[in-house]
Amino acid sequence: MTIHHAEVARVATLSESMVRVTLSGGDLADFVSTGVGDEYVRLFLPHGADRHELSLPQALADGGWRTPEDRPTAPMRTYTIRAVRPDAGEIDIDFVRHDHGVASEWALGARPGDPVGLTSPTGLYRPPADLERQVLVSDLTGLPALARLLEQTPEGVRSRIAVEVPGAGSRQDLSVRPGDHLTWKYGGNGHGPCRLAELVAAQVPPGTDLTGGYVWVAGQTNALRDVRRYLRKELGLPADRFKVVGYWMPGSETWGDRYEALPSTVKSELTRMWDQPTGDEEDTTLDYETRLSELGL
Repeated sequence: MTIHHAEVARVATLSESMVRVTLSGGDLADFVSTGVGDEYVRLFLPHGADRHELSLPQALADGGWRTPEDRPTAPMRTYTIRAVRPDAGEIDIDFVRHDHGVASEWALGARPGDPVGLTSPTGLYRPPADLERQVLVSDLTGLPALARLLEQTPEGVRSRIAVEVPGAGSRQDLSVRPGDHLTWKYGGNGHGPCRLAELVAAQVPPGTDLTGGYVWVAGQTNALRDVRRYLRKELGLPADRFKVVGYWMPGSETWGDRYEALPSTVKSELTRMWDQPTGDEEDTTLDYETRLSELGL
């Protein structure tokens, strides 16, 4: 893993719900994109009141990082890359506008020259070689990745798209081609019940022939547990025919404390589920998520 230093080049408002921060400078010329539309990076943000004081960690050989002992730990958040322009040495990252949260507050106040750190990227979208059609479903947090996936969709591949945003003012123009089908739904996103599972079922009802197909879903993590179960258990899709990516969770600021408050025997049980899996990664994830739900996590 490489940790890059960059600076804010400009900031643009995309909608009433999202702002785009364009990064450049630093050693961003060495940033190598995976080319995958939903690739993500870890962002290291300035700390304290001084927006120019950035404490970058050191990359480790095992893929992690470590903050030097004499330096403060930089706030870190995970974000997808909306666009990469190597010739211009620029990267776009889109942020959901919140009235709280370290990353959103930083983005809303970002000014040209503000420093930021970011890791090398990791992509998750891996369609099969026989891809002929895809289903893309997300809430507002997954919209940047979904938009880039659409832009990079090969010619001849048909797409069914469904996006849940807070309201009409959160919509964006998407690269929809003739033969594609796009559905916008309003709600969820922390403002009401999340309907991602409902949207997925509408796009991929039982009995759908998914030969040559791939399903990608991103958004509210705990709501996607039902989506994963539906795709894996009810539709019986093999793991290489779908990807479910959790981006955020209500109450995430207290999740770690609630996890640490679990009895040691329960935490050991959860650890064993990953260390000693009884199925493939998707089945293991399903079992793990089911146990978390039982524990109120």
